[in-house]
Amino acid sequence: MQNIKIIFFDIDGTLIAMDKDTISDKVLETLRRLQKNGIKLCLATGRGPMLVPHFEGVEFDAFLTYNGSYCYDHSGILYSNCIPKEEVETIIRNATNMGKPLAIATKDRMAANGKDQDLIDYYAFGNAEVDVAEDFEDIKKEKVYQILMGARKEEYPQVLKDVKAAEITAWWDRAVDIIPINAGKGIGIEKMLKYYGIDKSQSMAFGDGNNDIEMLRSVGTGVAMANASDDLKAVADEICKDVAEDGIYHYCLEKGLI
Repeated sequence: MQNIKIIFFDIDGTLIAMDKDTISDKVLETLRRLQKNGIKLCLATGRGPMLVPHFEGVEFDAFLTYNGSYCYDHSGILYSNCIPKEEVETIIRNATNMGKPLAIATKDRMAANGKDQDLIDYYAFGNAEVDVAEDFEDIKKEKVYQILMGARKEEYPQVLKDVKAAEITAWWDRAVDIIPINAGKGIGIEKMLKYYGIDKSQSMAFGDGNNDIEMLRSVGTGVAMANASDDLKAVADEICKDVAEDGIYHYCLEKGLI
């Protein structure tokens, strides 16, 4: 594995345990040592740019946010793909008919038209609070990269009723991220690899949720955490220890990456 040039990391459940607010010392040291060894580090997350965490002593090279709908590095935007405005309106209407609030995500803001416990708890994973926006009607006219709402799997058809250009990706059983149909972490990774001129075989990714499935398929080596979903483990090339056991640290050490 000495030819690895870039690694993509999911955040929640991968770099940070779901019941923790901060990264462990061992995983933080792993990131520093990987970067020192010349490996590019990329965060690949459903979070928006404003909720990307900063880890002391580590400056990530690139960011794949909103599940691949908005990708950038320190030079600027690498890939941007928003949900068509008419589809945003349809999804809002569907959610209203279901009696559910939702939040729309633009480049700089996440604004909700209400809140329920599912949405409140979903935001909490990113140490954020739901912003019920008085100017929601204006914000929804901007470029919307992702929509968040509370929903169970059996409700997915209602959420996407009459929707043709958006799809659901989910890593938690009580909420969903709705993204453009031609987006996803896999697409974001393909765009980034092409931009940096890195072959797929020289890339690696770590994840834990179903929204990481295409990510693991889009790299040379896809690694699922021991705490990952069964669906993700089924497509992973390898499985490392649980996030609570510093799985990334032990994997990178065993493979000679650090």
